[in-house]
Amino acid sequence: MYRNIINELVRWKESPDRKPLILLGARQVGKTYILKHFGKTCYKNVAYINCDNNAKVKDLFAEDYDTDRIILNISAITKETIIPGKTLIILDEIQELQRGLSSLKYFCENATEYHICVAGSLLGIAMRHGESFPVGKVDMVRMFPMTFDEFLRAKEYDTMADLLIKRDWRTIQGLHSTLIQLLREYYFVGGMPSAVSKFVTSNDANAVRKIQKSILTAYSQDMSKHTTTSEMKRISQVWNSLPSQLSKENKKFVYNVVREGGRAKDFELAIQWLIDAGLVHRVARVSKPVMPLKVYEDFSAFKLYLLDVGLLGALSNTPAATLLMPNNMEEGKGMYTENYVCTQLAASIDQSLFYYSKDTSNLEIDFIIQQETQIIPIEVKAEENLQSKSLKTVLQNNAEMHGVRFSMSGYREQERLTNVPLYGAGVYFTKD
Repeated sequence: MYRNIINELVRWKESPDRKPLILLGARQVGKTYILKHFGKTCYKNVAYINCDNNAKVKDLFAEDYDTDRIILNISAITKETIIPGKTLIILDEIQELQRGLSSLKYFCENATEYHICVAGSLLGIAMRHGESFPVGKVDMVRMFPMTFDEFLRAKEYDTMADLLIKRDWRTIQGLHSTLIQLLREYYFVGGMPSAVSKFVTSNDANAVRKIQKSILTAYSQDMSKHTTTSEMKRISQVWNSLPSQLSKENKKFVYNVVREGGRAKDFELAIQWLIDAGLVHRVARVSKPVMPLKVYEDFSAFKLYLLDVGLLGALSNTPAATLLMPNNMEEGKGMYTENYVCTQLAASIDQSLFYYSKDTSNLEIDFIIQQETQIIPIEVKAEENLQSKSLKTVLQNNAEMHGVRFSMSGYREQERLTNVPLYGAGVYFTKD
């Protein structure tokens, strides 16, 4: 299946300042697949090693950091002739090898002729206590679940995906109803590659949900594997509370929803674990819609969104028909729509996501981002109701701003406001 990240990998390959690459991401987002595909299509050969529970490589870096010795061993293990610039070396689950991450520093300094990519879960790398991270000696790329345009390509709607990437809104308007139905499918399936693949090959909603549940089970096993029993319980409580958190009108994370009487100090580490694992997106509140947004971050107020909208449906046990059928989801449609928009923005822009609210009123902007010197307020509407008192107020009070509204309605330019159909959320802010 095509993944947009291949373009970043090609740019890395061609960069004169290339360093060893770490491909980061939550488990099961497709890191191994894309690295193998990249190697197969862009190199003469691939030397691939899975470092997880592999006795052949457990001492690969234990003796020293002699890059000539390491390359010789990798060649012997993989039975591949390693040619500088023509062979892609892939070390999968690098965090499982002692001193594996540290070794990348020496490849950067002493063996720049070799092309080395390593893959690791965000959690695994974050948990490598006692091992120095090669700061400044590696390139890093973050991988997310499949975006909506990637979902379209998986379903062989390449022309529609191309039109979205080009933002050809006039032509897209004629495909509006088809794209809306495909978007509903994406709300159910989400972007986890195994779920998308099963949906494309089987068109079986029950089979897709079974895969989603298995992914959730794997994440739960990670919670128990990497933490103490008490920590795991708190992480699980936060994780399982997310559908309830997001079903609230303002979506703000409330500790009392996790557990009656819950306080920040009880769950701060649990929340950070979920962030480190890449399982949630933390969207903090800003007290003012003013540049730079980071200065006005309120660390006590935030929202947590799941990494994938399909997993949100599985975690909340929402029936497939509720998500797939039009006009069949009255309760909770805002929850799925906001989570969807969050995942598309996170994957497409290299900026932190915030939201804005005012303590003295009901004013709230769903998302607000900073692009260079521009502050952009973003309103999310689950259907075609375009009334937005909060966005209107913010634009009235900030003459230099231009707002964006994502909704089920078609593309239109209005005075200081652009309405973008929800299926365009992942491409609207991407650079040409």
